[in-house]
Amino acid sequence: MNENGFWQLIDDCTPSAPDPDAEQLAIALTDRLAAGPVATVIGFAEQLSWALYRLDRKEYGHGLSGDSFLYTRAAVVAAGREAYEATLLDPRLFAPYVEGLVWAEILLYVPDKAYGRITGKEWDRSTRYSYESYSNAEGWAAAQLPHLTAPTSRP
Repeated sequence: MNENGFWQLIDDCTPSAPDPDAEQLAIALTDRLAAGPVATVIGFAEQLSWALYRLDRKEYGHGLSGDSFLYTRAAVVAAGREAYEATLLDPRLFAPYVEGLVWAEILLYVPDKAYGRITGKEWDRSTRYSYESYSNAEGWAAAQLPHLTAPTSRP
């Protein structure tokens, strides 16, 4: 799955009603991914980890606990490509997610659940980029412009 496919899937699965904790989004994503091949689930996990990794920067997470920061970054991803890319360009757009305690922890479990439904097994996944808070060393070295924080290659 490429980046465009990832964001299209997020868009296709976003419910029309408010979904503050991304629960309905996660259910729809899991259903869609579980209907396809394992390769699609792996691709989704890679793209999700890449998106979260790119938000793992000093200008977003200063003062947040690791879990709070991770779940808030997931909420930005759950908001869709437009909100995500705008937030990458303007870190001030991250503040409403923090202030409103908007979390989307459930989004992190979508690949695991879809994989389990396809294979009947647990997936001890490892992605190219860690989505764990504070793992993007470049992003925490100093506040940088978004285009300078991303690694030179991506999934």
